[in-house]
Order: sequence, then structure tokens, then C-alpha cells
Amino acid sequence: MTERPPLPDGFVAVVKQDCPTCQLVEPVLVQLVDAAELVAVVTQDDPSFPDLTTASSTPERTFDDDLAISYLWDIETVPTLLRIEDGEEVERIVGWDRQQWQDLTGLPDLGPDLPDWRPGCGSLSVDPMRADELAGRFSASGLRSRRVEFAELEDDFEAMWDRGWSDGLPLVPPTEARVARMLAGTTRAPDEVVAVVPPDLVECTVEKVAVNAVMAGCLPEHLPVVLSALEAACTREFNMHGLLATTFFSGPILIVNGPIRQRIGMNSGVNALGQGNRANSTIGRALQLVVRNVGGGLPGGVDRATLGSPGKLGFCFAEDEEGSPFTPLSVDRGLEPGVDAVTLFAGHGPTSIIDQKSREPESLVRSFAAVLRANAHPKLPLKIDAVLVISPEHGRIFREAGWGRVQLMARLGELLLLDSDELVQGAGGIAEGIPEAFAGMQLPKFREGGLLVCHAGGGAGLFSAVLGGWVNGEEGSDPVTVPIGT
Repeated sequence: MTERPPLPDGFVAVVKQDCPTCQLVEPVLVQLVDAAELVAVVTQDDPSFPDLTTASSTPERTFDDDLAISYLWDIETVPTLLRIEDGEEVERIVGWDRQQWQDLTGLPDLGPDLPDWRPGCGSLSVDPMRADELAGRFSASGLRSRRVEFAELEDDFEAMWDRGWSDGLPLVPPTEARVARMLAGTTRAPDEVVAVVPPDLVECTVEKVAVNAVMAGCLPEHLPVVLSALEAACTREFNMHGLLATTFFSGPILIVNGPIRQRIGMNSGVNALGQGNRANSTIGRALQLVVRNVGGGLPGGVDRATLGSPGKLGFCFAEDEEGSPFTPLSVDRGLEPGVDAVTLFAGHGPTSIIDQKSREPESLVRSFAAVLRANAHPKLPLKIDAVLVISPEHGRIFREAGWGRVQLMARLGELLLLDSDELVQGAGGIAEGIPEAFAGMQLPKFREGGLLVCHAGGGAGLFSAVLGGWVNGEEGSDPVTVPIGT
């Protein structure tokens, strides 16, 4: 950020001629000058405004034609009256309120012929037509990322592709103004290190995340989710390096909980796992671009997936907490209700569960268990996690019967206790399976905590889904749930 232009100690008024309230307070400014209180006037649009020729002295006058003062002193409304001490702002008043102006200045009878109160006007420094240009000129001047100059005849979109920044889809050019605007979405410092990103183990700052969030198409309000997701992805538990290097299908799946879902317009309803929602589509993509462009996780390099999956472009959705018969996923994983959170799960595309006949929870839970048994392979227990996404129409069946998360998970656990004689290698004429030493046992399909349940989807359709996972534990990845910061 560019350093703020200095202002003199005392009262400083910021005004513009094209503002009825600023015109209204001209006589008040004269009163302040006469009382030796007003030391400077900053005018945004007319160097001759305000007219102070009748005042007993002449204050310092600055024509803020480049809006540097207004932008860097965070002037959002004019008139603004600032009190400066030792070069720093102590107090401010926006608009005209006689009592507030009198209290701040200590002068009685200000503007006796004026109305008691009038709102101000928007400062030129917050004019939407100027915002990008000002951000690029002032906020972005402190960016530390390397600036890449394209040749005059290069097409920006093709140039980004040619330089290997893209995941195969077009990118938004990360101009200084766009990155500065993205950084406004978080309170974290641009040079703060968010995580050490695999596979190259590169320190990644907030600014670098913002650059990739711009390219992914995110809005500034999406940035806190991307930052928290990156922190989760770069934990030892999640093992992003291993997830990149595996030949399996999986990539990070992001499931968002908390009020932030509504604030940033995420989709937890119709087509929640699909396309069409900006937040859902870009947040997961931004995480993947950071891993690619900062961490060096390139397909065909460290990323060795045999087949991969479309979800590796970015897979992110919100849980429908309001319509759910169950406690939110984030609460089930240890966070307090109402906390914004993101859960990262190493998984891939959905496997459908079709059950249009069940009207009782026992029948429906048996359908769920039948599909879940086949997760990864029907003969592989314990090592592959899954997410069960229950749709509203299926969820209604549990709600009406009074089943909550505890009852659902307990019954699934019973139904997914498997006879190991059917799982050993060679059983059923299938070479795949567990070692013969495990014969004669009953084994759970999922380890404790290895089956996650959330609620999402449109209100019509008796379909739910299983999101299959990658190998868990020390050899693979564990789900990670973290609060979303600001």
C-alpha cells in the first residue's frame, strides 16, 4: 500500500463541489477558519471550492485531483471532517450533523441557519467507475509478486495458457487492480505466509493465494474460504503431496458449513455438486491453482493420476444445514454450531444411490449400506473413506421418522459390518481382497470416523450420492475440518 500523504495537525475538511451537503456547509467552514480551527481543506473535483474568501484567514488548500488523499485516508463520504494529531487521525465526522460538529470542534452555534442534519455524498474515491484504477494505483503498489509483461501482440488469455498457469480452462488475468481488490476480502496481511505448499514446499503468502483466486474467477468474499482450505490442504493429516502423487482418481473436495454459505452465495441445493454457481465453481479451482502454480503440482509431473476425475479441476459445495435432519458436518467433526468452516476430503466423483421406493428409514438405510459396501471395491474394508451426501427427499424420510445423525450412523455401522470370509483374496472368484489371515472375522467397511455424512441437493429427486475417498491414515489422507478466518 502506498504511504498516505501527510495532513497537517488540526481540523481538515474533505469536500467536493458536486455535493449538496458540501455546498450546504460552506458557511460552517468559514466559521471554523475564523475560529482558527480549520487548518486545511481537501477538495476532490473543483480547486476553487469551497469559497472561503470571506474568511479571516486562508487555510491550506489541496486539490485532490488524483484522489490519493481521499483513497489512502479511506474517505468514503463527503463532507468528512477529520481531527489530526501528530499526523494521525484521531476522530472524524461524515455528513452534516450540527451537534456532532459542535461537540468535535468545541464551537457553539455552528451553521445556525442550516438544518440540523443532512447526509453526505459518496466520495469520488469510492466511485465504482474509479475503484479498479485507484486500487491498481495505490493498493497494489505494495504487491510483491513478480510482474510478468506480455508482448504487445500477445493475447492475455493465450499467454497465460502458454506459460503453463492454466488448469486447461481460461483464466482471469490477475492485474494489480484485481489482486488488490481480491486482497480486500481478507483482514490478513498480503505478505503473511499461509502455508508451505507441496510438492515443491514453497511458502505461499496471502497475496499469492489472491493472485490465483483472481485467475480462478473468485470474488473477494470467497478469499477467506480459499485461505482456510489451503491451510487444511497443507496439513500433514490431509497429505496434499501424497494426494497429488497417487495414481488414484482423487483430489480435494471442499464442504463448507456456517453462515458464510449464505453470505457468499454458495449453492447447497439444486445441482449442488455440479456447475452453475460461482462460489462453488471457483473456490475449489482456486485451491487447485495454488497447488499447481505455487506448489508445482502439475499433471504429468508429480500429479500421476491414472485417470483422474473432473473434480480435480475443483470440487466444492455447501451443506444444506437449514433443511437437514442431522447436525452439520462441521459440528459432527468437533466445531461449535454457527462457526464458518470448511472440511477437506480426499475424494472423487459421485456414485449414485437410487431409491425411489423406500418410505421408511430402515429400508432406505439398507439401500445406502448396499451402495457403500462397494465403495472402492466390495472386498476392501477399513482403508477407503467416503462421504455420504443425502438429498432432501431422502432426508425427509429420516426426519419424519425422528432419525438423527447418531441413529443413522449406528444403523449404518451395523449394516456395514462385513463377513471377512467373503472379503479375502480369491473369495467369489475375485483375486482382489484382504489377506487370508483375516478370515473368520467380522470387519467394518469403514474405520471409525471414516464415513462422513452431509445434506445437500435439490428438493426433487429420490437420489443420494457417495463420494468415494482415497486410502486413509498414514499411507494416505485424513479429512480435515478447520474454521474459516477473515
